[in-house]
Amino acid sequence: MIITWYGHSCFKLESGEVAVITDPFPKKIGLKPFQGKADIVTVSHDHWDHNDTSSIKGNPFIVDGPGEYEIKKIIIQGISSFHDKVNGKARGQNTIYLIQMDKIRLCHLGDLGHNLSDNQLEKIGQVDVLMIPVGGIFTINSQEAPKIINQIEPRIVIPIHYQLPKLKIGAKLASVEKFLKEMGVSPKPIEKLVVKKKDLMQGETEVIVMKP
Repeated sequence: MIITWYGHSCFKLESGEVAVITDPFPKKIGLKPFQGKADIVTVSHDHWDHNDTSSIKGNPFIVDGPGEYEIKKIIIQGISSFHDKVNGKARGQNTIYLIQMDKIRLCHLGDLGHNLSDNQLEKIGQVDVLMIPVGGIFTINSQEAPKIINQIEPRIVIPIHYQLPKLKIGAKLASVEKFLKEMGVSPKPIEKLVVKKKDLMQGETEVIVMKP
């Protein structure tokens, strides 16, 4: 599997000829958006900087809420959660996605705004690659994210939804450095991540920072 990050919460996940895009954003966000075809698009919540499905080419299957889906041998489970700490009263619903590709379990937390419940943790289960927001303000922050990582115990952690030089979303998010300091790591950013199941069988949790 090849993982490419476009910034914010948007990834391209490639397995063979199948491509999944998560939380696509429009150009006005300030970053260069994904431009191309996809087979599947997941949307964690219906905010403009996460739901630009109309720009994706190729007539993709849109997954935009809780439930179980199987498209082109890709298994996706959407788990209900909230965008805030008050049961959605401030910013509404959020969907956590478990995506199974190449026998690898990825978990995209979207704009999660609260600690996970025991029921949510049970549904998430074992995770190989975790995409977790760390910028605060609209989501969990750099102090809350490590606690959730410890609960899930993924093999790889990729921080998302933090401040980038050209990002324009109103309130200023925290930088990724605050999260890295909390985790006690300083990884060198990479442009693409190639993940193979055999490489995930053992070892401690690794934090990987990606270049958009």
